[in-house]
Amino acid sequence: MPMVSPHATDGVLIAVKAVPGAARDQVSGRLGDRLKVRIAAPPEGGKANKAICDLLARELSVRPRDVTVVHGAASAEKTIHVAGITTIAVESRW
Repeated sequence: MPMVSPHATDGVLIAVKAVPGAARDQVSGRLGDRLKVRIAAPPEGGKANKAICDLLARELSVRPRDVTVVHGAASAEKTIHVAGITTIAVESRW
């Protein structure tokens, strides 16, 4: 799967490699076929997933409710759905 691919109905899917326990939340750029995201939140109780979604929403200028984890909620390798944005807009960002 490429880092970003169009979603069947709306928006895009982004392949993410999550690195919890960072000093601050940041998108570190591409790591192979994934987007590397460092987050300060611990990977427990959904805190890391929420932090990833909030960070991507800010970075892509979309509403937080438009960003959801669709695969890999309990894994470091996740697939994130972002509604209301194009593949080109995401790829030009990173």
